Amino acid sequence: MSFRKISERRTYDGSFVNVAVATFEGPDGSRFDREIVRHGHAVAVVALTDDQQRVVLVRQYRPAIDELLLELPAGMIDVAGESAEDTARRELEEEAGRRVVGPLEHLTEYWVAAGLMDERMTIYLCRTSEACDARPQSAEEELMEIEEVSLDDVEAMIADGRIRDSKTIAGLLLAKARV
Repeated sequence: MSFRKISERRTYDGSFVNVAVATFEGPDGSRFDREIVRHGHAVAVVALTDDQQRVVLVRQYRPAIDELLLELPAGMIDVAGESAEDTARRELEEEAGRRVVGPLEHLTEYWVAAGLMDERMTIYLCRTSEACDARPQSAEEELMEIEEVSLDDVEAMIADGRIRDSKTIAGLLLAKARV
């Protein structure tokens, strides 16, 4: 059983996402169209505090849902030639004012919403970091708040809805299992 893409045309080019309509052929020869949001590759960082018992999160406004969310520091790989790991280091500095000291540990990579978009998320664990000046890059980042949360509390925070962001849920649960 195989599917193949016949064509794709861009229907919208935005500053943050692009949208395309693609035509596919199914195994039986039938053709169908799908809208696809093109968003690229993003990274997130689970940054532990020095005692390895707490994690650094940011509370950030998210316009798509008109809410503040408690999340891992994260961002898009949007600097030419930058690796996922380099982006993770940059985003942690920009958003949380933490500089990675030592290696990052790869936790996972997954498709964010494969039925709708091509965004890929890579999550790293940072066991050691030091304070530095945050460098916010957007209106939302200018007003974000940095919070530390106990690893012992993350499961309850996920269960009761205080943490509702998918990358944050995945990253925290994986980090908690590894630490």
